[in-house]
Amino acid sequence: MNQKIERLLAQVQKPGRYVGGELNAVMKDPREVDVRFAFCFPDTYEVGMSHLGMKILYSLLNEKEYIWCERVFAPWVDMEQQMRDHGVELFALESGDSLRQFDILGFTLQYELSYSNILNMLELAGIPLRCEDRPGLEHLVVAGGPCACNPEPLADFVDLFFLGEGEEVDLEVIDLYRACKKEGRSKREFLFAAAQIPGVYVPSLYTVTYRDDQTIAAVTPEAGVPAKVTKRLMLDMDQSYFPDKFVVPYIEIVHDRTVAEVFRGCIRGCRFCQAGFIYRPVREKSVEVVNQQCFDLCSNTGYNEISLSSLSTSDYTKLHPLLDRLMEWTKEDKTSVSLPSLRVDGFTDELTSKIKTVRKSGLTFAPEAGTQRLRDVINKNVKEDELMKTVNMAFSGGWSTIKLYFMIGLPTETLEDVAGIAELGQKVVNAYYANPDKPKGRGVSVTVSASSFVPKPFTPFQWEPQDTIETLRQKQKHLVNSVTSRKVTCNYHDADTSFMEAVFARGDRRLCAVLEKAHELECKFDGWNDYFSLSRWREAFAACGVEPEFYANRRRSFDEVLPWDHLDYGIRKEFLIRECQKAYADTTTPNCRESCSACGAACFKGGICHEAR
Repeated sequence: MNQKIERLLAQVQKPGRYVGGELNAVMKDPREVDVRFAFCFPDTYEVGMSHLGMKILYSLLNEKEYIWCERVFAPWVDMEQQMRDHGVELFALESGDSLRQFDILGFTLQYELSYSNILNMLELAGIPLRCEDRPGLEHLVVAGGPCACNPEPLADFVDLFFLGEGEEVDLEVIDLYRACKKEGRSKREFLFAAAQIPGVYVPSLYTVTYRDDQTIAAVTPEAGVPAKVTKRLMLDMDQSYFPDKFVVPYIEIVHDRTVAEVFRGCIRGCRFCQAGFIYRPVREKSVEVVNQQCFDLCSNTGYNEISLSSLSTSDYTKLHPLLDRLMEWTKEDKTSVSLPSLRVDGFTDELTSKIKTVRKSGLTFAPEAGTQRLRDVINKNVKEDELMKTVNMAFSGGWSTIKLYFMIGLPTETLEDVAGIAELGQKVVNAYYANPDKPKGRGVSVTVSASSFVPKPFTPFQWEPQDTIETLRQKQKHLVNSVTSRKVTCNYHDADTSFMEAVFARGDRRLCAVLEKAHELECKFDGWNDYFSLSRWREAFAACGVEPEFYANRRRSFDEVLPWDHLDYGIRKEFLIRECQKAYADTTTPNCRESCSACGAACFKGGICHEAR
């Protein structure tokens, strides 16, 4: 480790965030590689090290002998202050080298409120923030992840974006970069060539014009650049790259366990859920592949807990055969298997018996809305009697702690719908005490958590306004006042941060100036309540002459040009409009296994759209 860095560690909390050297970390000689890639996670080590995408791409890139991929995390405020005081630039964990010694800086965009950390990390590394101030081919800034589906608020800072899944396209871009670097090509030549790769969006090659009412008039590509950029995805998940080992942290992280991916995508089509649309179509792994990947990961990391990851694990069609295979060796090895994403209608007696090895810390379900009418509006397709049946099975199986996730501020929501959240929580409490097979000698604990609805791109609600902060707070107060039992604990998400999330989720390039101004005002770690300051953000908006309500609280017409309309995630706009109209008619849409709704994802010629053919 760099001695200058080492001297700082005694002055900060959790020095294990910054030391590197963990089991399975990859070390290489920088003189023997052609491309140095910094995988930058714009949050703390504990959050970033829990991210499956980083684990996959870190191992994938490092399997290439000519690439060295290292990890970089946002230093916590105590470490940042020490670094600034002692002139230490932001560094990678493996080598301890400054980011200025890297060719490519790759940021993952998991959450809109991490954007301020991206700028802060670039500044800490001594790298210019804006693309135009980085004229050479070195210090290329790239980004991918779910928020890349609307990259416009970062267009002035990121040279290129990866749309969709990165296992193939990341390597294609790095190989192009390697060739251009050897041939001495210019940055513009590289970017123009990169824009020809499917799934790569280069914002500097597109011009955005605006109307007098501040809406977008057009997004115009340069000659020879695709008018639309289509996402990339892996069609054969059994052949898709997956590592046989993860870096094992020295300190406890958010999700400190083995994570195995069982499938990508979701069949459900909940109208508020961005992930359910941008990851279409559903593509499953086979039982044999998942079982082997779990075994390899446990063998190479020492973890004794496996989490089966997906958007809705109980929708995996081979879940029971998979659990049978896993139990053949996990029981003997005393390794537990957890299913973090269960649907109310996917919890069965058979499933209960097979996950007895899970530590009974609690079960989580997401009804999302407190009344059946509103669940139909959002296409949740969950009935109250199904929820009651499920929690009774859980209580009979030994569980006594239930968490229920809801949203406040959904389109068409009334105060009766809000009160219905508390009423549903009370019905779960009542079901526990009415259940003769409930755990003996234990009380029940029911937690209802209500996040605020945020309209997201590529969803049927992308045109909907978010409730104002004042309205959200009124609804939150109404929810709390509707709880009548101490057995029901009520939590809700801060309305201020949800407002900012909505602004950047549906924002355009004019937010780049706001983001830069907010960085000057020392905005960072905006996803952490201790550091988020709406007043500072409002100061930044005012300084730039931008009204944030224009992005968050305005209903958009179906014919308005949206900031992301030139990006193609395989979901037809006509389908999203139809789903939005069905929401206002309280009409549901069957899931993808029941009936095809012609969403457009069949264009990829794989996954659930073609498996029956």
